[in-house]
Amino acid sequence: DPYNVYTDGLKIFTTIDSRMQRYAEEAVRKHVGGYLQPEFAKENRMKPNAPFTNALKPAEVRAILERSIKQSDRYRIMKEQGASDEEIRKAFKTPVEMSVFTYHGDVDTVMTPLDSIRYIKSYLRSGFVSMDARTGAVKAYVGGVDFTHFTYDMALSGRRQIGSTAKPFLYSLCMSNGMSPCDVAPNVQKSYGNWTPRNGSRARYGQMVTLKWALAQSNNWVSAHLMSLVNPDDYLRLLQDFGINIYGVPSSLVLCLGPNEASVCEMVSAYTTFANSGIHCSPMFVTKIEDSDGNVVANFQPRMNEVISEESAYKMLEMLKAVMNGGTGSRMRYKYKVECDMGGKTGTTNRNADAWFMGFTPSLVSGCWVGGEDRDIHFDSTRMGQGANMALPIWAYFMKKVFADRSLGYDPN
Repeated sequence: DPYNVYTDGLKIFTTIDSRMQRYAEEAVRKHVGGYLQPEFAKENRMKPNAPFTNALKPAEVRAILERSIKQSDRYRIMKEQGASDEEIRKAFKTPVEMSVFTYHGDVDTVMTPLDSIRYIKSYLRSGFVSMDARTGAVKAYVGGVDFTHFTYDMALSGRRQIGSTAKPFLYSLCMSNGMSPCDVAPNVQKSYGNWTPRNGSRARYGQMVTLKWALAQSNNWVSAHLMSLVNPDDYLRLLQDFGINIYGVPSSLVLCLGPNEASVCEMVSAYTTFANSGIHCSPMFVTKIEDSDGNVVANFQPRMNEVISEESAYKMLEMLKAVMNGGTGSRMRYKYKVECDMGGKTGTTNRNADAWFMGFTPSLVSGCWVGGEDRDIHFDSTRMGQGANMALPIWAYFMKKVFADRSLGYDPN
């Protein structure tokens, strides 16, 4: 239809709730800007290649910076004006006046464009999405810590490795194949061909443990064991049913530990399945569009598909609640004092490159990711870099504000 969205007076009704949007932005800024960023700056003072991890060699750092230079507007404009590579290199090492981002407001300063690239990369990034569990209506959407300076959307456009937040998908396949949370598996390290998975803890090593305990503790050895019992192709097909884009992902046993990538929006959408009796809801951003006369131009309905049976969904619910009630997400209870009935899963990828938390109540599914612009920008401290420390608190701050606002209608009881 010949509509001009800028001039024809169309009214677009979004699913976003302005109050929840504000709470989400405040939660991201409070945790990432108020706690993580000062800690990251403290760690970076000890790094020779800051903000990059100590695991990188100087040549690798130079390669990343060179790539960033070529992606910058300054490089593109100078190239279009016919500047030589030598002139461009000199320009990037010559101090100039500029305004840079800080959490306390923009600051005028003088630095080289190359140093400004390092400076902006030293800020951690984040994405957060909250959806209605039954309709997929997106209630809050945060693409970054500051829109003016970090315009790349880490909620929908950015894709990062999902780590242990993938494990509930594997367990769902196992539940669909007749297993139960009470079934047991060997908690031992084994090799599968040339792959020997590692685990973050040796608790109950050598024992037979329940699947409920294994998922609550995010045990890699049990996940690898379960993956060896199922067909990896079936797992990939299930990921697709959950709404995860698997294009180009090879079939492999290592998929059980989440090396594949997804966006925050995809992951939150996938987790609606656990809160919605096995029915997956795709994200919905707009409910209807009207023209300038009030005539309805378009209506939009939730898109849903059944992924697992209701019985399998209840089994998963039992295990994902255990994650929060005594597993890797338990600090939600003892530290942040969020008392509602909830399920969830933490996730951390190799070397703390990506930190995730996915959480849900019967009515809301929310998820967040925290990490660096590049995968080699992260905490080297394992304690600081885990999903339970990096991402989980954002969910806690958001939900506490949502519950405190009675006008929203969400009740922790």
